[in-house]
Amino acid sequence: PEPNLSRHPMSDPDPVKSAPVQEIAALVGATVIGDASARIDRVESLATATPGSLGFLRDATHARELFSGRCSAVLVPASMDAPRLREEDPLSRTLLIVPDADLALIKVLSFLAPSIRTEPGRHASAIIHPSAIIDPTASIGPGCVIGARAVISAAAVVMEHCSIADNARVGARTILHPGTRILRDCKVGNDCILHCGVVVGADGFGYHPSPDGRGLIKVPHIGNVEIHDHVEIGANSCIDRAKFGSTVIGSGTKIDNLVQIGHGCKIGRACVLCGQVGLAGSVTLGDGVVLGGQVGIADNITLGAGSKVAGGSGVTNDIAPGAAFMGRPAQPASEFRRNTAAFRALGDLVPKMKRYFRTMDE
Repeated sequence: PEPNLSRHPMSDPDPVKSAPVQEIAALVGATVIGDASARIDRVESLATATPGSLGFLRDATHARELFSGRCSAVLVPASMDAPRLREEDPLSRTLLIVPDADLALIKVLSFLAPSIRTEPGRHASAIIHPSAIIDPTASIGPGCVIGARAVISAAAVVMEHCSIADNARVGARTILHPGTRILRDCKVGNDCILHCGVVVGADGFGYHPSPDGRGLIKVPHIGNVEIHDHVEIGANSCIDRAKFGSTVIGSGTKIDNLVQIGHGCKIGRACVLCGQVGLAGSVTLGDGVVLGGQVGIADNITLGAGSKVAGGSGVTNDIAPGAAFMGRPAQPASEFRRNTAAFRALGDLVPKMKRYFRTMDE
């Protein structure tokens, strides 16, 4: 028979949020020049903004863009000459003067962002093993599959078509977006956000040549993945389980889309991994490491706390704490810049050297 879908734990989305400038000014601690009663319901770029929107100006470099759009109000850093800017503005738009425009923008976006509204309960189409432990305040969406002895903690949100396998755990207030997979024995901490298509606990990529030389023998991976609190993982990122022991993601770490973390990696606290980063097996990152987009790290490499690697770099050796590296293969950033400058000069230098040696020969 068709499942009864009349009870859906996901409620209707919030209506569009709107607030007068004076309320937004109080939120961000701004000084207002202009009409404080104008209502704001969205944030738009200066060049394309329309009435009812809030613009954002970080510095004087983009000040001229203000005059091409039609936003109702603008966040302006205190370092700029706001009164003069308003005098030059033909529309005399309202200005919100703040100490830090970037921080103020974050607060405004957080205020205007639609919240994920849920009600406790289980959708009728969810398949839940009888031995699973689900807190009464958790929300389980349509088409979810919850395995044996899985644990879903208080106020967790498991959106549609997620899979929580046997013995897996999802912490309190954690949000799993549609299509997330938490495989057997893996643990996700409290207050985490896992976006669409994240896979936690797939087998590590491990093979051994067969003795007869005719193929590869798969290495079993019987460990798990442990994700600590306040971690966010972007869409379609994959974190492989350890061969034995645990692959670990430290508290507060933020991982972008399409990131691959190999088996047995140990990621410290408050690390940042940008899009398309790839970590081979058993990589260790200290606390606060920052990896730019498309950084690749070879297996068994250690990056010290606070180190930074520029986008597109390939890391094949350990990096000391606090160091900045770039290039492929990665090298100290200052050294890479000198070498790059020298390489760019080769085009002019080679003809001169040829003329020099020809003169010497003569």
